[in-house]
Amino acid sequence: MNTATRDRQVFMSTCPYTVVLIVPTGIGAAMGGYAGDALPIAKAVAASCDRLITHPNVMNGAQLYWSIPNALYVEGYALDKFATGSWGLQPARRNRIGIVFDRAIPEDLRIRHLQAADAARATLGLDLTDYVVTDCPLGVELRTASSGASWGTIERPDSLLRAVDKSLTQTGANAIAVIARFPDDPGATILHDYRHGTGVDPLAGAEAVISHLVVRTFKVPCAHAPALSPLPIDPDISPRSAAEELGYTFLPCVLVGLSRAPQFLVTGGRGDEGTGGRGGIWNDEVDAVIIPESACGGSGLISFAKSTHTKIITVAENQTRMSVLPKTLGIQSIAVKSYLEAIGVITVDRAGMSLDSFYPQIDRLKECQ
Repeated sequence: MNTATRDRQVFMSTCPYTVVLIVPTGIGAAMGGYAGDALPIAKAVAASCDRLITHPNVMNGAQLYWSIPNALYVEGYALDKFATGSWGLQPARRNRIGIVFDRAIPEDLRIRHLQAADAARATLGLDLTDYVVTDCPLGVELRTASSGASWGTIERPDSLLRAVDKSLTQTGANAIAVIARFPDDPGATILHDYRHGTGVDPLAGAEAVISHLVVRTFKVPCAHAPALSPLPIDPDISPRSAAEELGYTFLPCVLVGLSRAPQFLVTGGRGDEGTGGRGGIWNDEVDAVIIPESACGGSGLISFAKSTHTKIITVAENQTRMSVLPKTLGIQSIAVKSYLEAIGVITVDRAGMSLDSFYPQIDRLKECQ
């Protein structure tokens, strides 16, 4: 064993066992493609490791949420940068959240969102600043790719960036919640399928565009909550979509997630002078990444897969509209059927045991040639 390998083993043995849980947004994941339906998975995985790193698509459940003490809520673009080692994560005890409203939101709907924000201050003790309204309507438009995945555009990104800058510089915010007006009818068939648990979230792709833009530009935590008019009551809604049927706003889960989202250490890597000696969490501390088997094409997963010590665990049961398998990209992964099996894999690995010991047949040792 060379010195570098020995140092790596010593380093990893003293670090908290860290798992990254990824369910890409807007691709119709059977679990994690709806309103907070990946939260039970996140809770179980968090109970099986020391530290869970995941993203808003996994943790957000409209008006429902579950604060997991050892989970870090990291926006998707930031998670990709973390995976490359360009950004580190600095856990935060409390963030000061600024809210940015799209000028296109009607006054009555804005009041509903402000009431939700005030309720979060009064009942949860969250630290929120005065809000900012964009100087122009953002003009969100929804799109669907040929694969069925959702995406979208905003007509006035400049207006969004000016509003975020104002929130950061004039109110002292260090995390941003964006509330944009989304089209009420993304398509009758698309909306019907999603509400009944068989379709793709039509809003998710556009939401990712908004949060990615803010995080890339300002390097602060950000998440988005769409502003929509309440839908007519449907008694046959899928339980996986039902969290979005409960009221006027999806804002509460976003505010809870952002309240303790880690800040970003934007440097060349561990030990860089830009960290100010604070340390933080870096990609070389990740022990395992769990992702749907058919969704391995994201830049973050590809970056994690380059590590020699990070285990990639792919879950076949969580089917998506994608068909990017690990073997297609030359990624070595541990293939499991379910998240229950994935939790078993990380439990064994965390205990310092070999997975080979859990199969009926163990090959005999061979002489090294």
